[in-house]
Amino acid sequence: MTEDDIYRKSTQYRLWSFTPETLASLRATTNASAAEGVRAAFRNIQRDGDDKVDCLTIEEEQKIVGFYCLRTLDFVDFCEYPTNVKATAAQYLKRFYLTNSPMTYHPKEIMRTAVYLAMKSEDNFHYVKSFAEKFENITAEDILAPEFLLTQGLRFTFDVRHPFHGLEGGFMELLAFTNGKGQSGPLLETSAKEIRDRMLDLDPKATTVKELVGRIQSAHGKAKELLKTSALLTDVYFLYTPSQIWLSSLLLADEPLARFYLDTKIPSTSDLKPKLFAVLRQCADILDSSPAAQPGKEEMKELKKIDKKLAQCRNPQKMDLIGMNKAQKRDPQQVGGDGLDENVAKKRKLEREKSMKEAEDLFGPALTK
Repeated sequence: MTEDDIYRKSTQYRLWSFTPETLASLRATTNASAAEGVRAAFRNIQRDGDDKVDCLTIEEEQKIVGFYCLRTLDFVDFCEYPTNVKATAAQYLKRFYLTNSPMTYHPKEIMRTAVYLAMKSEDNFHYVKSFAEKFENITAEDILAPEFLLTQGLRFTFDVRHPFHGLEGGFMELLAFTNGKGQSGPLLETSAKEIRDRMLDLDPKATTVKELVGRIQSAHGKAKELLKTSALLTDVYFLYTPSQIWLSSLLLADEPLARFYLDTKIPSTSDLKPKLFAVLRQCADILDSSPAAQPGKEEMKELKKIDKKLAQCRNPQKMDLIGMNKAQKRDPQQVGGDGLDENVAKKRKLEREKSMKEAEDLFGPALTK
């Protein structure tokens, strides 16, 4: 079984990979459904002007979710949690808002739980009480109340395949080439010495191996920074594989070096090479268009305007997450309230059973005592 075969069996590929068109369609459906839900909720409580609710557009939803993805990265950095926790938390937030709208559940409330869930998923567990203390006026109950809601939005799949390991592997290979220890792809017959000599001739030329190593280290640092910021703030996780993402980050960091690396893997006569470069260029363009890590004055002004608009078009029946969580625990089959409709509950039960069956197929049945 190849690496590609393994990835294609992952939940990330099967459930969270899209074409640009299907991704846009999914977001449009989510926005329309949430807007209708807001208007229906306003009508139910007989609020004045209920038919004139100014709901968020798809673009406004994306901007507010993107802002809270930024805040997620800032918070994780502040707490000095590992990079994989930061990356997983950001993806949990982005995945959740593919089928949920900020008009239904505010990202500020989901963000905290996404970080906490990511910590558990990435084996960096903290007690919820100590975690809640990192926020002002937030209790452990505030963190735990949306947790089941978030897991539903994630379709009970917590695995996130990141491009960091791929980048580190490529970096180690490039350094091995400089020491004359590298190995070309199986379809190429190039000695380690030839590979090193070709690396020294890359534009701009390096006069010494030490200078070449410095260039590789510099490219590695730039590519890693792109993966820690741009890759987490854009849609590349939904549109490309982890290997395509890290190669695209290297392409942006040092294009001649990235092209050379691929030349050691794929013959120049292969029809695959131009197709691969076209895909990598598209991914690199998305990474390069990522929003700034710190929004400027005009961006903040627009975000504040969107946030004020969101305050006026939030679904009033979905604001009390703690109350909803308690109601769900009291009567999970409750219809018409904050609980789950019976049909929805059955559907989600089937999804859980299917996920467990797939896990059993992959790892084998549970061991008997």
